[in-house]
Amino acid sequence: MSSPAQPLAASLVQSVDWLAIAPPTIAAVVALVVLVADLFVAENRKALLGWTSVAGLAAATLMLLPLLDGDRSTFCLTGDATVCSYTADRFTLVIQFLVLGGALLAALLSVTALKDARKELPEGEYWFLLLSSAAGAALLPASRDLATLIVALEVASLPAFALVGLRYGDRKSSEAALKFFLSSVTATAVSLMGISFLYASTGTLYLTQVADRIENVDGQLHTLAQTGVVLTLVGFAFKTAAVPFHFWVPDTYVGAPLPIAAYLSVIGKAVGFSGLILVTVVALPSYADVWGPALVALAALTMTVGNVGALRQQATRVYSAVRLLAWSSVGQAGYLLVPIAAAAYSGDAEKSIGSTVAYALMYGAVNLGAFAVAALVGRTKSLNRVSDYRGLYASSPLSALLLAFFLLCLAGLPPGIIGLFAKVTVFSAAVDAGLGWLAVIMAVNVVIALFYYLQWTALLFRAPEGEPEKHRVPAPLTAAIALTGVLGIVLSGAPQLVLRFTDTALF
Repeated sequence: MSSPAQPLAASLVQSVDWLAIAPPTIAAVVALVVLVADLFVAENRKALLGWTSVAGLAAATLMLLPLLDGDRSTFCLTGDATVCSYTADRFTLVIQFLVLGGALLAALLSVTALKDARKELPEGEYWFLLLSSAAGAALLPASRDLATLIVALEVASLPAFALVGLRYGDRKSSEAALKFFLSSVTATAVSLMGISFLYASTGTLYLTQVADRIENVDGQLHTLAQTGVVLTLVGFAFKTAAVPFHFWVPDTYVGAPLPIAAYLSVIGKAVGFSGLILVTVVALPSYADVWGPALVALAALTMTVGNVGALRQQATRVYSAVRLLAWSSVGQAGYLLVPIAAAAYSGDAEKSIGSTVAYALMYGAVNLGAFAVAALVGRTKSLNRVSDYRGLYASSPLSALLLAFFLLCLAGLPPGIIGLFAKVTVFSAAVDAGLGWLAVIMAVNVVIALFYYLQWTALLFRAPEGEPEKHRVPAPLTAAIALTGVLGIVLSGAPQLVLRFTDTALF
């Protein structure tokens, strides 16, 4: 005779769809493999760890292909198979492609950076942390409950703090990591308090159940629920570098190894924006009157402060190229916030979110490309000033042309058609939602950005001061620049590919 505990135990057992969770799982497993292998690999063969990491990220990215056939979910409630903790739908796959593809490009940049660092960066720890962060970043867009969402956010973030401060004996790097860590921990604590308020109001952590129950929350708990909505947004606003949670960005990008700055500029933002979308559009659509105006204000502030900050960078200032890209990334975050804010006012929230995802794909490709060229110049010009790029065309014509192309894409000017296309989709999302005044603010900011992007672009083709310095491009760096260049050019030739990829049922 079976005991009563057996049926209960059987009801708690969940089936696992290993194919659905393969992309983040592969990244996590390879991270552990690299960490253990580091103990046994000789110093003169540490480069093997880097290439193993590159191969692992490539494999994780390729495992997205079998998932294109249809939506898959796992870790579901045994009593209700429609309520799950992990869902691999089209939205998840697009963000995972951006995250894992971006991490792969950052890894290619890192192979060269670690070789040039001459033991200043411990290779085993570096690759373990990068892969761990990528695994957390790939898990987040698939998360469909608030607990998994926060765990994924922290798994993506905590290794990033260590990566920023990993360089031995570098005070600037340590200060940047400490500032990044303290501000992020504060934002996470506030966000966790918000989630606890939402749980107290609804009695569940699953996003779809939160959406159903929060509409009918008891009147006495209404204020608690509203407070929970606002506080929950804080952590994700920090990850997106939205103003006023942006102050860590310039110092962190300058203090971090350049591949990690590139990683944070794209993957860090993808994590923040995907979490923000899941919390607002999926879990809290009935509270659009609370988060909608907040995101509209954040979008206007973020794009303005970011572009003005980039405009104020002096070409001869130390690390001004990296600082300009940092402030530019804050401005771009403002554009990315516009369609999410528009989803609160639009009758078609999915279309608005599609605009953010399309813009994120464009931004990811060209911004990583700009950082790749900055990494190339930084090999001979360690201070990485904007003025160091003067006459780059004379010493490295192809790199100069590609950097010019990337900057024009970010500015939204031909021949960077994909940048223009992405900005138009964001404009249309704002206008369709009745946020014409926000579209006007965005237009003003685009004009401001044109000035500093074109100023940098013009500098590339001016006569160099002194003899042109030839840039030897290592193979991994060549691959990163080439991949981003090809992707940007192909999408500029056929921008409809991005819209077709994102214009589908996202949830």
